[in-house]
Amino acid sequence: MAGGLEKMIITAYSDQNFTAQVGDPYTVWINPASYSYQYAICYNDRQAQGSGGPSPNFNRVGPDSVSFELVFDATGVVPSPITGTPDAPADGVAGLIDKFKALVLQYNGKIHSPNFVLLSWAQLQFQCRLKTLNINYTLFKPDGTPLRARMAVSFLGFTSEQQLAKQENKSSPDLTHIVTVVAGDSLPTLCYRIYGSSLYYLRVAEFNGLNTFRTLVPGTQLLFPPLDRTAAQ
Repeated sequence: MAGGLEKMIITAYSDQNFTAQVGDPYTVWINPASYSYQYAICYNDRQAQGSGGPSPNFNRVGPDSVSFELVFDATGVVPSPITGTPDAPADGVAGLIDKFKALVLQYNGKIHSPNFVLLSWAQLQFQCRLKTLNINYTLFKPDGTPLRARMAVSFLGFTSEQQLAKQENKSSPDLTHIVTVVAGDSLPTLCYRIYGSSLYYLRVAEFNGLNTFRTLVPGTQLLFPPLDRTAAQ
């Protein structure tokens, strides 16, 4: 319903392409008060012995992570996201927590690991896997049954190798490049732009079947093959 309260939905999948759904999506009873989204870049430590400071070298882009706290309440005060009415489960918050854990934490024997997870809440659409889960029980029945709990969770972003290949815009000279010629381009300058050296223009001309490298027609698409430095003229 337009203008209604949108709840966070957590959906589990058994494949890294997020197509094979596991069970029913889990709708939280109480939305997080906030969440933290963290980015990471990993470096290699190159600091030499006796040097005055570090010289870190880029290693890779680390996984994004999202963390937040969920509140589980079985006192009968909080309406169920399913029925819309206050419910007080007989087992307190145990069943609610078990259902959540079954989706994100429990070992899935078919894939030999816990499930892949999609967090959906307005603009937050996060493909991930559970990293940590910590439960703090705060309210109990006289017999000790937990009625309220706070769960701190953190998830690591996950992107399949296929998705990574589509998203990355690599500029390595060891990859094939397709370039559309524009006015003013020359083969030596294009080679310098891609390979860092203009010495490869004869090889690129031969690779593309060009009769001459001196005149390039704007709009022509040229292939620049993976770099083989031994072929430089």
